[in-house]
Amino acid sequence: MSQKDLDFSAHQLPSVIHANERIIRASLLTKARRVAGFIPFAEDLMASYYCAIDSKTPLRVRGVLLAALAYFVLPVDMIPDFIVGFGFTDDAAVIATALGIVSGHIKNRHRENARLFLFKPALPRNDAS
Repeated sequence: MSQKDLDFSAHQLPSVIHANERIIRASLLTKARRVAGFIPFAEDLMASYYCAIDSKTPLRVRGVLLAALAYFVLPVDMIPDFIVGFGFTDDAAVIATALGIVSGHIKNRHRENARLFLFKPALPRNDAS
């Protein structure tokens, strides 16, 4: 990849992020509520969402998270979600990889919002959010 390709990609990042954000806002909350009881990574998924929509989150981090979340909501992926026992394994891998890249940006406030969305009790407060 040349420097010209990198410059072109960096220039398009805000529009790609905006497109992914539209997709996610339209579909994620509905799908997450529907499948939350079936996926062990629901809290990480929703914490990623709350981090991605947080205006304090850096643009690159938002880009990584929104791309991973878009993969989760799009109907076409490597392993179709309807395959019992395996359907969400690729989604979990994508979310885990994204979290591994940007984990320092997921704050307690994002996790608390995720737990509220999932109707789970709040976490004990022990560091800055």
